[in-house]
Amino acid sequence: MTGIQYVTDDKGRKVGVLIDLKKHGAIWEDLWDGLISESRRKEKGVPYEQYRADRLKRVRTRG
Repeated sequence: MTGIQYVTDDKGRKVGVLIDLKKHGAIWEDLWDGLISESRRKEKGVPYEQYRADRLKRVRTRG
C-alpha cells in the first residue's frame, strides 16, 4: 500500500508506522476514533437527563 511505511527496530520487528495523511487521512481518523473509544471503555456513563440539566445550567449562567 503506498503512503504507508513501517518503522522497525534493530531486529527487524515492526514497532511503528508512518501514514501519509494526504492519502490516508480518513483511515487515520477512523483509527484515532477507535483508539479514543477503547481508552474510554471503562469510564462510567452519564445519564442523558443529568447531562442535559448540567448543560442547561452552564448556558444560563453565561448570560
